Amino acid sequence: MKKSLPTERFFFALTFVNMPVIDSLLKFTFLFISLLSTNVIAQSCNFASRAFQGGESLSFSVHYNWGVLWVEAGSATFTVSSEKISSLSVYHFKGVGSTYPKYDWFYKVNDTFQAYADSSELKPFRYIRNSSEGGNRVYNDNYFDYRRKLATCSSIDKKNKVSKDTCRITMCTKDVLTMIYYARCIDYSKSKPGDKIPVSLYLDGKVYSQYIKYTGKERITTDIGTFDCIRISPLLISGTIFKEGDEMNVWVTDDQNRIPVYIETPIVVGAVKVKINSVTGNRFPLVYAK
Repeated sequence: MKKSLPTERFFFALTFVNMPVIDSLLKFTFLFISLLSTNVIAQSCNFASRAFQGGESLSFSVHYNWGVLWVEAGSATFTVSSEKISSLSVYHFKGVGSTYPKYDWFYKVNDTFQAYADSSELKPFRYIRNSSEGGNRVYNDNYFDYRRKLATCSSIDKKNKVSKDTCRITMCTKDVLTMIYYARCIDYSKSKPGDKIPVSLYLDGKVYSQYIKYTGKERITTDIGTFDCIRISPLLISGTIFKEGDEMNVWVTDDQNRIPVYIETPIVVGAVKVKINSVTGNRFPLVYAK
């Protein structure tokens, strides 16, 4: 398949050697939930319960470890709204990440990612990236045709040249932003530590067969409270700023919301922590640890 996204660097496209630290952190922030189980559990991409609702907003701070220092370098916000497109009820997912102004002189990042998915099955039909990173602007628009099992990507490069490419998808394939919300709806109640739940992820014009490993339960204290959490470890895609394997750890609340409240992972140089700052518009009341 002809490569038609020469400037697409969504989440990983450059090696860490060529990618400034701040850019890496923000790409990580968008990735960590989206890849949100040593047996593989067969699981349908359908789900019975929904952990979120229109109006929910989650905000995070991103921290990078450089030697003995931890630096809070950027932030990210994820929101979901309920909308109508023609007669179809849809969720409009939006993720926004940026560096703090004091780091803009070093490498300014301002990224916006959006996805539209039907509210009944969470099948995305459109995914958009609009980002500015270090003065390089990238825009691409992706459409999903589940009847034909094809995803089409239209991309505009830095010379304003438009290119298109397609790839095969499955009935369960989801873009990274929709996957954020779908992963929160996975039922972990029957999982045992070490179990793996397969997912099909659309990223950079390709489809990856990934998994989420369930590793158990732990209690986590955050700035917004202490929660009993489910701990999961996603399989990371090799050739990125991350170390290959499932060393990333994600803690999501062990309640009906399944809100990610804390993430940590080693990267090629240093380590990253992502911390919840605020939760509003959640579907169910937050359950705090007693």
